[in-house]
Amino acid sequence: MARMRGWPATLIEPGLVGASICLRPVRARDAPAWREMRVRNAAWLRPWEPTNPETPLYRSGLGPYVAMARAMRREARRGQALPWVVTYNGRFAGQLTVGSIVWGSARAAQVGYWIGEEWAGHGVTPTALAMAIDHCFFAVGLHRVEASIRPENHASRRVVEKLGFREEGIRRRHLHIDGAWRDHLCYALSVEDVPGGVLPRWRSALGAARSGAG
Repeated sequence: MARMRGWPATLIEPGLVGASICLRPVRARDAPAWREMRVRNAAWLRPWEPTNPETPLYRSGLGPYVAMARAMRREARRGQALPWVVTYNGRFAGQLTVGSIVWGSARAAQVGYWIGEEWAGHGVTPTALAMAIDHCFFAVGLHRVEASIRPENHASRRVVEKLGFREEGIRRRHLHIDGAWRDHLCYALSVEDVPGGVLPRWRSALGAARSGAG
């Protein structure tokens, strides 16, 4: 695939959670903000991070972050990934990547995401994920998106469950995380599951929650 349909793409939700949430393509010049965010949130992210990620949390230099951003952009040009930065009212807040894209008869991918602790619990991650999934299904042309999550990561599991991902079983010793091979739960969503889109479903769920609270 010479160029992936629907990429590059910048997605904006202006006020669903009381702030503007934006997904925009990763840029090499994001390295300083990226590095600062991950080092500052090292304790918050470490239990869920690969033990040997491309950008180790203990690194203080910018080089690994620049290299990672460039590698992600190369994968995007090849139709293998959609690497986004998540911003909250214009501020760097985290990352969301749809990767391991398989075309042909599968048209499937894996999604991963992280966000700074200061933005957790404000609806930023489910909003960003809903935007990304709708774009994958209705603009890029994917059929299925999976998320692999440690059973102990209740916050991340709540994100996908809020959006209607189904739990499909456990993958034993699936990834090396925080010093050991860890089990992961497989969650998945197919385009047939959300004919009206994930973001409208999430918007309705938030509206119902707010009405109930009122």
